[in-house]
Amino acid sequence: MATTLPLSRFWNTLDTRIDRIAIGLSGLCLAHCLATTVLLAVFSAAGGLLHPAVHEFGLLLAIVFGIIALGRGIYMHGYMMPAVVGAFGIGIMAGALSLPHGNYEIVWTLIGVSLVALGHDLNRRATY
Repeated sequence: MATTLPLSRFWNTLDTRIDRIAIGLSGLCLAHCLATTVLLAVFSAAGGLLHPAVHEFGLLLAIVFGIIALGRGIYMHGYMMPAVVGAFGIGIMAGALSLPHGNYEIVWTLIGVSLVALGHDLNRRATY
């Protein structure tokens, strides 16, 4: 029994760290979207910031962190709501990739990123 207590602390610490990293990545995505919008307004082309691989890689990171952190959260605390909110946000982000570059894509991406960050924050709070 003595070995399970440190192991459970390890998993709880790991869960909150993964959620915090995912929230940070959501913030970076938000900053990327806003910076790209500003750069497009100032310059006619932003170079590598608009490369589709950047967006696809960001979505892949969101999916991986969502599966790990939110899935582990369901297992640890049993609440589905954080995973549902996060998955809905990832779905919105994936749908935004299909839109042409412009205001609609930016708005839907920002909504999706915000929902993913909210899902991770709910998951982090439910872990305590």
